[in-house]
Amino acid sequence: MPRDYYEVLGVEKNADAKEIKKAYRKMAMKFHPDRNPDNPDAEAKFKEASEAYAVLSDNEKRARYDQFGHAGLSGGGSGGFGGFASQEDIFSQFGDIFGDIFGFGGGRSSRGGGRQARRGEDLEYRLQLDFLEAVHGCNRKIKVARKVHCSACNGSGAKSGSKPKVCGTCNGQGAVFQQQMFLRIRTTCPTCHGKGTVISDPCMVCDGEGRTRESHEIEVPIPAGVNDGISLRVPRKGNEGDASAPPGDLYVKIVVKEHESFRRNEEHIQLTVPISYPQACLGATIMVPTVDEDTELKIPAGTPSGKIFRLRGKGVPILGGRRGRGDQFVQVVVAVPQKLSKEEDELIRKLAELQKGKVNEKGSFIKDILDFFSQ
Repeated sequence: MPRDYYEVLGVEKNADAKEIKKAYRKMAMKFHPDRNPDNPDAEAKFKEASEAYAVLSDNEKRARYDQFGHAGLSGGGSGGFGGFASQEDIFSQFGDIFGDIFGFGGGRSSRGGGRQARRGEDLEYRLQLDFLEAVHGCNRKIKVARKVHCSACNGSGAKSGSKPKVCGTCNGQGAVFQQQMFLRIRTTCPTCHGKGTVISDPCMVCDGEGRTRESHEIEVPIPAGVNDGISLRVPRKGNEGDASAPPGDLYVKIVVKEHESFRRNEEHIQLTVPISYPQACLGATIMVPTVDEDTELKIPAGTPSGKIFRLRGKGVPILGGRRGRGDQFVQVVVAVPQKLSKEEDELIRKLAELQKGKVNEKGSFIKDILDFFSQ
């Protein structure tokens, strides 16, 4: 009696298609005969996993299997499904998966005829934003040089009045195949470079490529809360591909300028604010800047230099669909004046005497304060 297909792939019965495919990829990588030349059991396990995937990846077959087990699948063979005659048979059915695993350009078999239309290439653009633009979000217009279908030849690459010819090397497939043991390896055709056609009389405008480079203005919506290094995807704004294929995407990489006062830590803002010695001693209410507007901050009496206060909800909007904002952390530092008026000098000396400090004619009290805060 054949094993349960879910058990073969090591997935639960409620596994979705993505989980099933992932499990099969793992099994195929582990037990492929070419990767296990000294393991005689690998081929059997490889075929068993492929048979299980053939059923569980097909909604109709999976439904019958879930209801009736192996008996619900038509045909004979080891599992009531018919199995596979060879590794080539497996490859022809699941070539896309083996292309992903072994990295040979998609890996699809040619049993369906003609090559697949090629999607356009993705593009990247570096966009510099001011600090507050990144915090609040904005719309920016950028100019991007994209490859678009040549208007002179309608994207064919051939001169007006002529047509591309089917490539004689790959017969229009865009690829050639090599057999290596149980693997049928697909590589790009060296003659047509994957196009499936060759051009004997190329278009004079695009030199036979079928595309020309043009500058396009694109408006990019910048969401609030973007940070330095984030890439924003703008769908279908990359290079255009073949006539029947979609264009690539544009990836806008964000570069954020530093702010003269604010520092950012994820969704939080850090700010250092100077206060006077009397404010630190007696307390005060001061106005401090935030990324939105100035706001009041109450300084309690006896606040030490370096004390950090938290302004909740005054930070950066949280990116990624989550609601809310970060906080702003304000560090207050007692500012020591570099120059004193005669009256200020007398008052500070008087304070030093009251606190039994030592003062000489060179003003060592002020120097002591400066030395303390320079540590």
